[in-house]
Amino acid sequence: MASVAERPDAAGEKRLDLAARAAWLYYFKGRTQEQIATELNISRQIVQRLVALANSERLIRFQLVHPLAEAIELADRLKDRFGLIYCDVCLNESGSTEDIPSVASQATFYLENVILQQKAPLTIGMGSGGAMREVSRRLPPMDRPQHRCVSLMGNLTRDGRATHYDVVTRLAERLNAQCYPLPVPVVTNTVEERKVLQAQPGYGVLRSLVDEATLLIMGIGYWSAEATLYHDGFITAAETAQAMQAGGVGELLGCAISADGEIVDAAYHDRLTSFVRTQPADRPTTIVASGVHRAPAIRAALRGRLANSLITDENTAKLILGME
Repeated sequence: MASVAERPDAAGEKRLDLAARAAWLYYFKGRTQEQIATELNISRQIVQRLVALANSERLIRFQLVHPLAEAIELADRLKDRFGLIYCDVCLNESGSTEDIPSVASQATFYLENVILQQKAPLTIGMGSGGAMREVSRRLPPMDRPQHRCVSLMGNLTRDGRATHYDVVTRLAERLNAQCYPLPVPVVTNTVEERKVLQAQPGYGVLRSLVDEATLLIMGIGYWSAEATLYHDGFITAAETAQAMQAGGVGELLGCAISADGEIVDAAYHDRLTSFVRTQPADRPTTIVASGVHRAPAIRAALRGRLANSLITDENTAKLILGME
């Protein structure tokens, strides 16, 4: 015969058993509370308490049975870790360490369904790079003449050669929107040249548009011998090496940033013409990027609060979280 001290535990176990039965009927069999009350011969109020008990005692574990389940969880973890206002993680379709096409398609969906359905005029600030080019290519044609697309950085080398990442023009064409490119060198030869360019009325107009932009969306670069700024001829090999020695791990709108998301003391910065954002980001500022090389740069920008939104793939998301 059980002792007096053992009876409360036995009663508790029986109650948990009953809670498990009620939870099974409620969550897995789809019974209503009234049906459960009849089946277990208890009142509806007791059914409510039993289901609540099952939840509080963690008897119930939910599993999302869908290919995106892990990606959704990764996005949630990234939002919590970096305090993001938006995060979307897509499946890695290519199986490689970089999946720009999948990420660009997800960013296109974001622009099309989250932003561009608005009828009121809005201004979108666009960065450049391969991911942004893929986004502009995938966006379906729309008729949004009230919207404005403004470039966040120049598209010329110092000798006047244009980059093939003319993103803002392509995007504006797809939307039938107003287009405001920035036809200046990304990095000028001298500080005086930068000051002259930024003193022009057209530059002031673009600065005002960027300041009032509803959304900023951009790719991100990384520092190596294959750095985009160097590879595309915007800066020299010596300037690239100096930025890396100064601690640069990422490049956002042409600006070198450290692993903590701080702007490093890169020699070319005083000749940079892009609209570099202040910290922290004061509006939806979205990075669209993928790849093992870009993961440290993405993490740096999020840590430094240079961006508050991210669209990436699951492999890159795992890399970023693994660095924490």
